[in-house]
Amino acid sequence: MNKYVLIIIIVILVLGGGVVYRQFLIPEASKPCAPTGTTRDITIIAVKDEWKFTPEDIDVKCGDSVVLTVVNEDSYDHGIGIDAVGVSQRMPANSTIKVEFVATQVGDLPFYCSVPCGEGDVEGKHRTHLDMVGKIHVQSLISNSK
Repeated sequence: MNKYVLIIIIVILVLGGGVVYRQFLIPEASKPCAPTGTTRDITIIAVKDEWKFTPEDIDVKCGDSVVLTVVNEDSYDHGIGIDAVGVSQRMPANSTIKVEFVATQVGDLPFYCSVPCGEGDVEGKHRTHLDMVGKIHVQSLISNSK
């Protein structure tokens, strides 16, 4: 048998296996959802000298287009990172940026400050750059679970 025919057969089997897996074997919770056509406009604030984002917990539906307006109230830089959707953007001091993505998977999307920004005491509690975290809870359209 010609080696090129063998390579083509192997490629077809691999691609066919992937299609069968995606269509019939992938767990329901792992399947991406279709766009809903709904746009969620959400404002997140990096609170001045508090080393936290407000709000820290956000709920959206799977398939929603999410537009985040991220406000940096501090006189130093911050950043916003959401690894699951490929977001990593710097927020210059006293500025506002916009970040957009579609929530295609059910589950939690952690977000965090992606620029080292220092530390300080807030209401008697020591807070640092590592405390600037939050979660976007992507909920299924079918059930009410997070």
